[in-house]
Amino acid sequence: MTNAVEGLNEVKRRIAAAETEAGRPSGAVTLVAVSKTFDADTIRPVIEAGQRVFGENRVQEALSKWPALKEGFPDLVLHLIGPLQSNKAKEAVALFDVIETVDREKIAAELAKEMNRQDRRPRLYVQVNTGSEPQKAGIDPREAVAFVERCRTRHGLTIDGLMCIPPLDENPGPHFALLEKLARQAGLDRLSMGMSGDYELAVAFGATHVRVGSAIFGAR
Repeated sequence: MTNAVEGLNEVKRRIAAAETEAGRPSGAVTLVAVSKTFDADTIRPVIEAGQRVFGENRVQEALSKWPALKEGFPDLVLHLIGPLQSNKAKEAVALFDVIETVDREKIAAELAKEMNRQDRRPRLYVQVNTGSEPQKAGIDPREAVAFVERCRTRHGLTIDGLMCIPPLDENPGPHFALLEKLARQAGLDRLSMGMSGDYELAVAFGATHVRVGSAIFGAR
């Protein structure tokens, strides 16, 4: 058993325990194994151990490894969890099954155009900058609900959920609570929140997806 498979099993065990502790049903939370910077040979044992949902930060990096992996394992689900540039929308729509980082009008418009052109409909999440950090991607929380509505009405997009990355130096709990509140206001029931250091807390706050990388694959 590789170290990554051992990490996977431990994270899955801890997610299950967090679900029980929070009084949530078993399997309520989907693990997104974040494989950015790791090559196909490192990822493959984790796939063979049963993991099917993965996250990547960069379109170009994902293109270098995931088409071949998807050929071998057609039931894989690939999430884009890093910022999306408008000139990468075409490749993102073609490769990813979920795009978690819709955060501005230009991206919404480009995705709508490409989804119609390719007749492919990846699921979409709006990224919310819950800490209002100027250096970080994501829509301002005060604008998030209205932006979701514009995505629906102006661009014809179906938004499935919200995503956030809390500030590194703050307690993530209030940020998770804010995201859950915004999702309710927008009529959404999927929340992508929580990473290697705080995914159990995110489960307690209602996360439906947690994005865990280093706790599975090790330090980058």
